Amino acid sequence: MKILVVGSGGREHTMVWKLAQSPRKPALYCAPGNAGIASQATCVPIKADDMTALKDFVIRNHVDLTVVGPEAPLALGIADEFRKAKLKIFGPTRNAARLEASKSFSKEMMAQAGIPTARAKSFTDTSEALAYADQHELPMVIKADGLAQGKGVIIAATREQARQAIVDSMEKAVFGDAGKQVLIEQFLDGEELTIMAFTDGRTVAPMLPAQDHKRVGEGDTGLNTGGMGAYAPAPLGSAALRAQVNKEILRPIVETLSRLGSPFQGVLYAGLMIVKGVPYVLEFNARMGDPETQVVLPLLKTDFLDVIEAVVEHRLDQLTVEWHDHAAVCIVMTSGGYPGSYRSGLPIRGLDATPADQTVVFHAGTALIQDTVVTAGGRVLGITGLGSTIAEAQAAAYRTTKTISFDGCHYRRDIAYRALGLHP
Repeated sequence: MKILVVGSGGREHTMVWKLAQSPRKPALYCAPGNAGIASQATCVPIKADDMTALKDFVIRNHVDLTVVGPEAPLALGIADEFRKAKLKIFGPTRNAARLEASKSFSKEMMAQAGIPTARAKSFTDTSEALAYADQHELPMVIKADGLAQGKGVIIAATREQARQAIVDSMEKAVFGDAGKQVLIEQFLDGEELTIMAFTDGRTVAPMLPAQDHKRVGEGDTGLNTGGMGAYAPAPLGSAALRAQVNKEILRPIVETLSRLGSPFQGVLYAGLMIVKGVPYVLEFNARMGDPETQVVLPLLKTDFLDVIEAVVEHRLDQLTVEWHDHAAVCIVMTSGGYPGSYRSGLPIRGLDATPADQTVVFHAGTALIQDTVVTAGGRVLGITGLGSTIAEAQAAAYRTTKTISFDGCHYRRDIAYRALGLHP
C-alpha cells in the first residue's frame, strides 16, 4: 500500500512515524517533508498547497491514500479535488474546513449547534472595530478571522493594545489577508485544553486530552507562538469532562455540519477554555494540532492506518480506538528570535546521540544540506518523552534536549508545569 502524507512539520513527521509502525508496512511518501521525515519516507519536492502537482503525483505513482497534515491545503479544497478524481484522502472538504479557515463561520456554526463559546462580533471596517473596542470590557481578545499559523490572536489588557492590534491586523496587514476581517471577543479566564477527535461525519472518536503551551517564555509569558510544547493526557481532561465535551461540543458540531450538507471527515480539533469546570470553545481546527500530535499519536494503541481508513470509508463506528496507559511530553526547540525574525541554515549537533528507548525526536523546521541536518524554520525540533507518568515523560524529554544543540537554540524549561502542580 502506498501513502502520501502532505506537509513538512513536526505534526507530519509524527504521522509518518506512526504510519511506519503499521503491521501492514505501507510505502510512505511525504510532500515536501523534512530532514527527519526523509529517514522514514520518500520526500517529494512538492509544496503542501500545490494541489495540481500533488494530485498528479498521486495518480502517476498509484498512491492509494493521501493524508493531509496542515490547514492551508484543506482550506484551499484539496479534499474536494481529490474526491472528484476518485482519490482516497483523509481530511475535510473546503466548506467543512471553514471551521478553522474563518472564525466568523465557526461562530455561526457554534451558534446553530448551541455550543458554549465566548461572545464575539466580527468586523471588516477598521473604524467600526475601533469604536466597538473602545466600549468593550477589558481584557478583550482580538482575532484575525483567517489562517494565521496560530499567531493571529492578541489578548489586549488595555484600550491602546486593542487599538494597536486592530490597526496592525486590518490596516498594516501583519497577518496578510487573514487579518482583513477581525473578531473582537470576550476574554475567558480559565485553563486551556485541547481535545481532538477522529470523525467520519457520523461517528466521533475523541482522542486523549492534551495541553499546549503557546507563549514563548516560561510561566506562559511573552509572545504567542505556534506552540512551545505539549503534554498528554492532561489531568484537567477528566473522564467526566471528556464525556461532556463529546456530548455538548464535538457531536453537536459534527451533526450540524452534516445536516447542512458539509459532513466533516478527518480530525476535528477543539481548543477549549475550562472556566470553573465548564468547557467553552475558543476555536475549532480542521486538522491535528502541532505540537499536540507529537504527544497524542505516540499514545495511540490502535493501528493509525486502520483508524484513517475507517474515517475515509465512513465505518468508524465499526472500530474501537484504543490508547496506551502512558504519558507523553513534547519540548519544542526553536530558533533564536522566534516567533520574530531568526536565522536558518545552522547545523544541529547531537542528533545521532539521542536515546531511543523513552524519547522520540520529531523534526519540524529542518533540512539536509550536504549530509548535515540544519535549521530551516522557527520551530526546529519536537522532543517527545514517554513514561508511565507526566513526570517521567517530562524528565525523559529534558534529558534529550540537553544532548542536542544549535546556535541560538531556545526552549521552555517548564513544559507540563500545570500537570505537575508547579508555579502558576
